[in-house]
Amino acid sequence: MLRRIACGLLLGATAVLAGCGDTTTGPGPTPTEVTETFTGTVNPASGATHAFVTLLGGTVTATLTAVGPDPAKNVGFSLGTFNSTLNVCSAVFDNPAALQAFEFKANATTLGSYCVRIYDNGNITTDNVPYSYTITVKHPQ
Repeated sequence: MLRRIACGLLLGATAVLAGCGDTTTGPGPTPTEVTETFTGTVNPASGATHAFVTLLGGTVTATLTAVGPDPAKNVGFSLGTFNSTLNVCSAVFDNPAALQAFEFKANATTLGSYCVRIYDNGNITTDNVPYSYTITVKHPQ
C-alpha cells in the first residue's frame, strides 16, 4: 500500500513538472518606429556624431536628408555602434562618398546604443566652408 502511494506521488510530481515545461508565452512587445532628426554643421577637416538608443530589435534606417551648401558634393557618412563610456562611434557601415538622400538600412537585433556620423572626406576642406546637414534616423523603440 505504501508503495502505491509513493508511486502515485511520483507520477503526480512528474505531471506537474511536465506541465510547467509546456508553458507558452504570448508574443513580445511590438516595436514602435521612432524618427529622430539630427542637424548641425561640419567644418573643414572635422566631423559630427549623433547617438541614439533602440529598445527593441528591428530595422534602423539612417538617411542623409540634406547637405549643403552644394548638395551635389559628397561627404563621409557612417552608421555604427556607440560606446557611451568612451564617447566613440565605431562605424559598422561607412560610405566615404555619400550624396544627399543616401540611406543605410540595417537590422538591430536587440537593445543597443547606435550612432550616425558625418565627416569631411576632403570636399569640405577643398570648398573651405562649413557644410550644414540634416540626418534622419528611424529605429525601433
